[in-house]
This record gives sequence, C-alpha cells and structure tokens, in this order.
Amino acid sequence: MHEDKLKRLYHMKKSAEEGGGQEKVEAQHSKGKLTARERIALLLDEGTFLELDKYVVHRSDDPATKKYYGDGVITGFGEVNGRQVFIYVYDFTVLGGSLGEMAGKKISKLMDHAMKSGAPLIGIIDSGGARIQEGVMSLDGYGDIFFRNTMASGVIPQITASIGPCAGGAVYSPAMTDFVIMVENIGQMFVTGPEVVKEVLSQEVSFEELGGARTHATKSGVAHFVAKNEYECMDKIKKILSYIPQNNSEPAPVIETTDEPNRIDSNLLNILPENPYEQYDIKQVIGSIVDNGDFFEIHELFAENIVVGFARLNGRSVGIIANQPMYLAGALDINSSNKAARFIRFCDAYNIPLVTLVDTPGYLPGADQEHNGIIRHGSKLLFAYCEATVPKITCIIGKAYGGAYIAMGSKNLRADINFAWPTAEIAVLGPEAAITIIHRRDLKQSADAASVKKKLARDFREKFANPYIAAEKGIIDMVIDPMETRPMIIAALNALTTKREPRPSKKHGNINL
Repeated sequence: MHEDKLKRLYHMKKSAEEGGGQEKVEAQHSKGKLTARERIALLLDEGTFLELDKYVVHRSDDPATKKYYGDGVITGFGEVNGRQVFIYVYDFTVLGGSLGEMAGKKISKLMDHAMKSGAPLIGIIDSGGARIQEGVMSLDGYGDIFFRNTMASGVIPQITASIGPCAGGAVYSPAMTDFVIMVENIGQMFVTGPEVVKEVLSQEVSFEELGGARTHATKSGVAHFVAKNEYECMDKIKKILSYIPQNNSEPAPVIETTDEPNRIDSNLLNILPENPYEQYDIKQVIGSIVDNGDFFEIHELFAENIVVGFARLNGRSVGIIANQPMYLAGALDINSSNKAARFIRFCDAYNIPLVTLVDTPGYLPGADQEHNGIIRHGSKLLFAYCEATVPKITCIIGKAYGGAYIAMGSKNLRADINFAWPTAEIAVLGPEAAITIIHRRDLKQSADAASVKKKLARDFREKFANPYIAAEKGIIDMVIDPMETRPMIIAALNALTTKREPRPSKKHGNINL
C-alpha cells in the first residue's frame, strides 16, 4: 500500500518535471531556447534547488484548458555561488507560460518568502502574458505581484531576465525590478504587440523593432544588459549578485583583492588631452583606478554620455558614476539624468558607496531637451545625490560648469570628500562662453575678435577656471596628483566606513518623476 502511494508521488513528480510534454519541449528547443528547468540548472549551484508548489494546478472552469502540474511557472529557492536566492521561472511549454490565478499565487508566495528571508529575488520571463481564459483572476495575479515588487524595492535586490515574450501588463513587473537582462533575438517586451500597433495606428513594425533587446537597451532604457545567449545571461546575473549585498541591512560586499591599494599610475594624466575640448574615453580613467581594471558597466548602450557601473576598490564594492566625453562631450541630458539617478538610488538603498568622476560642460542645450522636460528629469539627478546617505566621493578631473557641476556630486549635495585634479575647470560657464558674455562690447569693437577672444579665454581659464579657487573656499577638499587618485579614494572610503547621516523623519520624498 505504501509502495502504491510512493509510485503515485513519483508519477506526479515525473509528470510535473516534463512540463508541457516532450513535443512542447522540442518546440522550445527548436526556437533556440532552453526549458525552464534547464535555465534553473544553468543558474543555480548544482543540487541546491528546492522547488515549491510543484503540484499546483489551475482552478479554471474552462474544460478546454488542460491541467498541468506547476501551472506554467516553477518557483523555489537555491544558491548562486553559495548565496541564497529565490527564483521563479515561467515555463513556456505549459500553456505558453501564461499567468493564471494559481501561478500568480505561487509567485506571490515566493516573493513573500524572499522578503522574510532577506534574499535576492530572480525572475525569468518567457510568457504569453495573462491567461485569457481566467479573466480577472489572471489580472488579480499580476496586481499582487506588482504590489510585492514595490514592497520589496529597496529591501531585497530584484533581478529579471527576459528570455522570451513578455507582453501587456506583464511588462510592468520587470520594469519595477532593479535590473533587467534581455537575451538578443529571444527576449521581447511590449505593452501592445505589432498586430495591435498595425490595427490601431496602421504602423508596420517587427517584434524586434518594437520590443527587442537592442531597442530596450538603446532607446527606452528598459534593459540594463543585452546578453548574446542564455549562458551569458546567467553569467550576468551571477556577476550582478557578486557586487551587491543580500538585502538592505547588509554592508556592501568586501572580497580579498590582489591589487595594491596604494598603487599609483603615472600615466593617468596622459589620458586627458591637452585641449579640454578633445574627446577621450573616461573608461580608461575608471580602469586605472579600480581593482584590477575590472569595471562592470550597467546600461552600457543607453545614454552613453554618462557611465555607471560596479567596481571594487581595495576589495569593497562601489558604484561608479562618470561623465563620458566621447558622447555629447559628456553633457548631461534627460536620459543620462534618469540613468544616473536610478543607479545612485539603487546603490544608496543597498549600502554601496558612490564614486563620481566629473568632466562635463553642462546640461545639453536645445528646444528638444527643454520641451521634453530636462528641468524635470535633470532634477532627479540632484534629488538622488541629495537623498543618498552612503559614502560619496567625487573627483573632478576636467570641466565642471554651471548647474552640471552642482548636479555631479558636489559638496552642496553632501558629497563627503571632493577631490580635484589640477586639470579641473570649475566655473559658472566655460571660458569661451563666459568671455562672450563678459566682453561682448569689446569683442564687437575689435578688428581681430577671434584672437582677442582666444587670449581672453586663456586668461579666464588661468584666473578663474581652475580648482584652486574652490579649494580656497573649502568646496574642494584637496587638489591631488592624478596618479594618486586610487589610493586617495581608497583612503577616503576607509575613513567613511562607519559614516552615519541622519535625515528628517518623513514618509518619503516626492522625486519629480
């Protein structure tokens, strides 16, 4: 009798693990996609996955909707490089991975476990969206997930991988998580699909053009990473986890480093061109400063005029924010303000110190920027820096003009330590623009206005656009030799390890979304 009961259990277990059946599994493989269970095996440490709600089935009254164990989503917990994580994975072989009432309850239960345990939550999306046959109960499932995404935000890290379709209301859960990875030519996200766009707006657009990985990585900013395939996708999830704590009550991770903290780089100054208006790659400066030159860039393809990402300094995780003179001369605009503000707020939520490298001529001018809300969006960057209470270290290496000087981690926004290189230019306006305004009358009357302007700009740069005036006022804490940048920042981070900065008691601020 006991044997019969065990047989039943193992039959149910086998049935659950077969998903939608061999035919559906083969169809999944024919699209170049792994199954849900193969994805779990690829991400988690071997033998650590414990599945929950394996035998859940839907409660729909629709006789045409076949019942499968698991109901289209696999949930459970396991380890990634020895660290506890909670994971849910949509199974496209079961009813197209659609979400019904019970699948929604499974995910909600898992999210509650993750919150109580204080461990990261990973979601892998490959889903046809809401299960139409279950009507409002499918929408009810999404609503419960959205609420938990919001409650978990800033408490436990949330990472989403889009390795298949994600349409309609389903897209808002990934958008509410901290990092979104999309696999090229496989992951797609859109609120309304190409058919609806064609019917309503008479626009012909492909799935990839509308909501593919490249579109969301370069245009919308929804995707933080594009992975070439599912293997690279899982590697990116593992790398993100390596830089961040389990939850908001833990400090940023510290590992043993092989890179000497007092290492200096005599070539660092040579990266900057003599002409301050020539391009150079800020990533070369970052690579010189951080441990072993290892910089993990976030949002690499979006708003390339600012660079954000994780690195380590003397083994400690830090968040890097840096202007990129290679694009738009490093000017701040709408997209770069949003990108940097979001990253800063993530780092602050999870106790990751911020290191800011500044070389910006200001905010990007133009009617498009003004009409699309540069004032509103630009204010988010100010808000994020002001709000952050983690250690904040800023180093001005080149231009720092006008409002952009203030926005990029200035002392006014409560940066703790502000360094500057001798090449720093801190001013209300760039020398050429300032001279045009100050000496407008003289330049009009001059027979050789170009050479006069050049001389006046050179004089202005020497007299006003240098870091020593700011250093005299205590706005810059120290002007440093560029080759000492790494040891100086590490020393500052060490000093600020126990930093505490109380703020006024309030429910929350009202960031200008």
